[in-house]
Amino acid sequence: MRPALPRWAGTLAVKSAAFIAVMCCALAALLGVLVHVSVTDQTVGQARDLALSRLQDATEAYEAGDALLPGAGVDPEGLPERLRVLAVAGERGTMVSSHQGRPIMWAAGPANGHRALAVEVDYSQQARTIAGLDRSILWSSALAIGATLLVGAFAVTRVTRRLHGTAQVARRISAGDLDARVNDPRTKDATRPQDEVAAVAAALDSMASSLQSKLLSEQRFTADVAHELRTPLTGLHAAAELLPPGRPTELVRDRVAALRTLTEDLLEISRLDTGRERLEVDTEELGALAARVVRTSGTDTEVRIVRDARVETDRRRLERVLGNLVANAHKHGAAPVVLTVDGPVVTVRDHGGGYPEYLVAHGPQRFRTEGGAKGHGLGLTIAVGQAEVLGARLFFGNALGGGAVATLYLQ
Repeated sequence: MRPALPRWAGTLAVKSAAFIAVMCCALAALLGVLVHVSVTDQTVGQARDLALSRLQDATEAYEAGDALLPGAGVDPEGLPERLRVLAVAGERGTMVSSHQGRPIMWAAGPANGHRALAVEVDYSQQARTIAGLDRSILWSSALAIGATLLVGAFAVTRVTRRLHGTAQVARRISAGDLDARVNDPRTKDATRPQDEVAAVAAALDSMASSLQSKLLSEQRFTADVAHELRTPLTGLHAAAELLPPGRPTELVRDRVAALRTLTEDLLEISRLDTGRERLEVDTEELGALAARVVRTSGTDTEVRIVRDARVETDRRRLERVLGNLVANAHKHGAAPVVLTVDGPVVTVRDHGGGYPEYLVAHGPQRFRTEGGAKGHGLGLTIAVGQAEVLGARLFFGNALGGGAVATLYLQ
């Protein structure tokens, strides 16, 4: 199983900083190795040439029987064994080793009697030069990496700050705030270069404007239709009341009543869509209010009071929410229907086929039907809208034992 990373490890700024740091370290290491190898080869080469030159002079003096210069000798103390073996075998060679705590460049060649003639050259200065070079490479690399990280972090942070702002606006739009806009200044000034973040911001603003325009058109259409239907429906209702008693008259009156209810629901939805509804808050006993809703509905609904509570709410709107939930449970579910009050939480459960998957996942949608079912009309849509006005949360789900469950969480 892949281990979970901390949340901060997934941010673009951290990933960019890590990438910049890795690339800087790799580049600094590569340049450092190249400089170290080049300078070391040059320094060692110069010391080797000097040691071989002194070995040549010592060899000439040894063959002429003259006294050897200081630093030269036959089988001297400290001569590396590998170099001694090479010289005895008739070859010349050089090697750097430590003798008496000092770095020495040795050069050795053959002498009479299977012996080795060798000279030593002090290598301390060259060793200090290479060590100083390595320290300079490390310090300069660290400074370069730090400066690059600061510049890179500044540049990346400017981009990520704009991306975070765009994401926040997108979340506000998805939450229903269609007036939210990014308003990136780069999208307003055509002379400024348009980067990818500005393109995303412009596309998001354009999408929000288009969505807002379409929703406003839909809201106006709904309100206009509902208002236009009220006048003829009032006349139709009055005419239906004048019809003689009988089965056809009952059917006409029933359909007229249903159409009037639908029109009133459309008007209520249009008012909720405007977002201008105002609360009339008072203190209510939740258990008594729930019992009153059930009595008014005229349905066979069981009321269970697990824990009563007093809530600050708009009584009319809360009754509307609970009434719609109870009515929907009886209309689209199956008995028994139970309304439960447990503190500020109210649940309405039926024992029918449960809510459709789309409703559980995305909430109620106006007039939507699925699989030949009758749909859930506008009742649940109004319940959700009124719950939002109350500042409550309304969730829809299906019970494990079967049946639909609507849960209202009051503040």
